[in-house]
Amino acid sequence: QVQFVESGGGLVQPGGSLRLSCEVSISHFNIRTMAWFRQAPGKEREFVAEAMPQISTNYRDSVKGRFTISRDNAKNMVYLQMNDLKPEDTGVYYCNSPAQTFPWGQGTQVIVSS
Repeated sequence: QVQFVESGGGLVQPGGSLRLSCEVSISHFNIRTMAWFRQAPGKEREFVAEAMPQISTNYRDSVKGRFTISRDNAKNMVYLQMNDLKPEDTGVYYCNSPAQTFPWGQGTQVIVSS
């Protein structure tokens, strides 16, 4: 059974940083592309970043240069380092495959506010 457990969210002031973690229970993790998504209040869930099995990554334009996705294939973990956070980054953050194939985890809430 595929399972995602996200953690690391919290309340942070604009300009601050957070590091999100996602523990992934899935077969063949090391050959799967993994992604982070977020959902702001009253909005659709949106793609944030993805990490291919090797080095390649992709980001939505609004987070480029501020967010870094990484993964540890030995631990089945995906991370999202978020720097220079802005109020518009507020939302619940989730991990999944880029195609959103699997059931969603509970997510981790990020609130950027002064």
